Amino acid sequence: MAAPVRKAVFPVAGLGTRFLPATKAMPKEMLTVVDRPLIQHVVDEAKAAGIEQFIFVTGRNKGIIEDHFDKQFELDETLAARGKTKEIEIVKSALPVAGTASFTRQQEPLGLGHAVWCARELVGDEPFALLLPDVLVRTKGKNCLAQMLDVYGKHGGNLIAVEAVPDDELSSYGVVSVGKADGNVFPIDGMVEKPKPGTAPSNLTILGRYILQPEIFDVLSKQEAGAGGEIQITDAMLTLLKSEPFYAVRCEGRTYDCGSRLGFLTANVAFALDRPDIADPLRAELKKLL
Repeated sequence: MAAPVRKAVFPVAGLGTRFLPATKAMPKEMLTVVDRPLIQHVVDEAKAAGIEQFIFVTGRNKGIIEDHFDKQFELDETLAARGKTKEIEIVKSALPVAGTASFTRQQEPLGLGHAVWCARELVGDEPFALLLPDVLVRTKGKNCLAQMLDVYGKHGGNLIAVEAVPDDELSSYGVVSVGKADGNVFPIDGMVEKPKPGTAPSNLTILGRYILQPEIFDVLSKQEAGAGGEIQITDAMLTLLKSEPFYAVRCEGRTYDCGSRLGFLTANVAFALDRPDIADPLRAELKKLL
């Protein structure tokens, strides 16, 4: 029986240069989709999937993220004095249970693989989820991580969430090579980062949700720098693939790459249209603009 996944790692040390000047003084993870920061959306996904421990790998000038997941007594007292019970509940619902959030530093920008390795002492010797905070997955039923955990309960091993994209876009993504499908699950036999046009092994791209076994830390500790001079998580997974099973899970839902301006703006519209309080007025405004 597979060991339970209780912990999730959130790499939030990136500089967010694609959103300058907005991210000069504010972390990109705190940019809002409707009225919730990106990182809040992703933490909510993990929480709803049953994750119990939340591990944030931060960097310089990221203290606002830690503050966001802490109590702010002045705000609480002001809201209470004004009788704003709805707002109090909104603020409370965003907080992790006391003692369940941990923060560690990635002191140098050495890549996603290095960021994951920085969480090794907090994760310990157990499987964990890895969620990239600039990727949002909009679903109608169970969220993406919950769908992955269902598959993990049956298969164990290491899991990567994937999404099918058009062939002419594959060169912008990490792409998996897979075997015969079992419903929405595929055994992985290889991975390619940003393949040249016409060389991709499938149309299934890695979308920023993973469940990994703790052996990945041993691999990362010896991993040499790869593309861009950084320690790549894809390279480490390829090494681990030689000794452990990996599965691709095609999650039901749509992915928004909020690390790009277009993806971020589209996510704002899509998530706003899911909100009964603003959906109809927004549709009316969009019609005026278009």
